[in-house]
Amino acid sequence: MDRDDGIERILVVTAHPDDVDFGAAGSVATWIDKGIEVAYCLVTAGEAGGEDRTMSRADMAALRRHEQTAAAKTVGVTNLTFLGYADGRVVATLELRRDITRVIRTFRPHRVLTHQPDRDFRLIYANHPDHRATGAAALDAVYPDARNPFAHPELLEEGLEPWTVREVYLMTLMVGDTFVDITDTLERKTDALLRHESQIDDPSGRTELLRQWGRAAARAGGLPEGRFAEAFCRIDTA
Repeated sequence: MDRDDGIERILVVTAHPDDVDFGAAGSVATWIDKGIEVAYCLVTAGEAGGEDRTMSRADMAALRRHEQTAAAKTVGVTNLTFLGYADGRVVATLELRRDITRVIRTFRPHRVLTHQPDRDFRLIYANHPDHRATGAAALDAVYPDARNPFAHPELLEEGLEPWTVREVYLMTLMVGDTFVDITDTLERKTDALLRHESQIDDPSGRTELLRQWGRAAARAGGLPEGRFAEAFCRIDTA
């Protein structure tokens, strides 16, 4: 299948519903406004999230899939894949690499956006083990698995030919080498995050937090005062 058709495509691979909306939804909306096609791949459905102990974990998973689907539509994304791994128990296994590789070979993106696989001692919230495991598996899926015809031979049997991803963006908060100006899409990013009602008990506080992060990233990226940005570490993989 040849999808090198001149349309730029970006695949976002995250551990949980709401991860992309915290870290990259403003950029996603910006890219879609430019005609770039974006798809989401979520490793878990986030069933370990929330504070409601009366809700079954199956019901929480269904709710969070619904919330993420609604959030994605807010920024223009309608292509979502949920892999169904257990929330809180993600490990960078060969099986997870294969399943992410399957999505890469199906969607055939030019860029993959995912979590940092390394522990960041500066901020505890950046160190969820599911995030690190997802980032590690996604990077291994990008290279070497997705481009290697002899990796995961079952995918060839499914008709999924190798595909080479050109670059990877790793989500960061402020320390990065690539910055996307999201000033014009910050409101849509905020709206997307607030769709995750089961996870947010202080909407105004979350809104202000996004603005603080956006201002700090803009300053780190050298943008003019009053602008907002999201920060990434870029890896050339072509």
